[in-house]
Amino acid sequence: MIQFFYETQPESVNSDYIQWLESIIISEGKKPGEINYIFCDDEYLLKINQDYLQHDYYTDIITFDYVKGKTINGEIFVSLQRISDNASTLSRDYEEELRRVLAHGILHLSGYKDKTEEEEKLMRSKEDFYLNQY
Repeated sequence: MIQFFYETQPESVNSDYIQWLESIIISEGKKPGEINYIFCDDEYLLKINQDYLQHDYYTDIITFDYVKGKTINGEIFVSLQRISDNASTLSRDYEEELRRVLAHGILHLSGYKDKTEEEEKLMRSKEDFYLNQY
């Protein structure tokens, strides 16, 4: 089951996204388990990045993978502030950028990486594919 939680009081996220995210999991040959999206601001996510990953920079998403076999479980922290800034910088629609990041977290839990140029290219193509499915 996918659930949305809020650490700050942002605009709420469209609950219709849950069904779409579950369809991504199924399309990837996996099963939805316990997946929690925690929406927060930049400072909250920076603290997680520093404390758990020893990274001292802002990011839009951090995914903690608790996958067991084909069942997708995890916690996905998302900075809505960073998504808004990125959408503006990249001249993208906020909702589209939000959906891209939400799908990105599911794709990480499905086994996709984005550390190398080749991995990032595959991740972007998967994101684009699923954005077009929305």
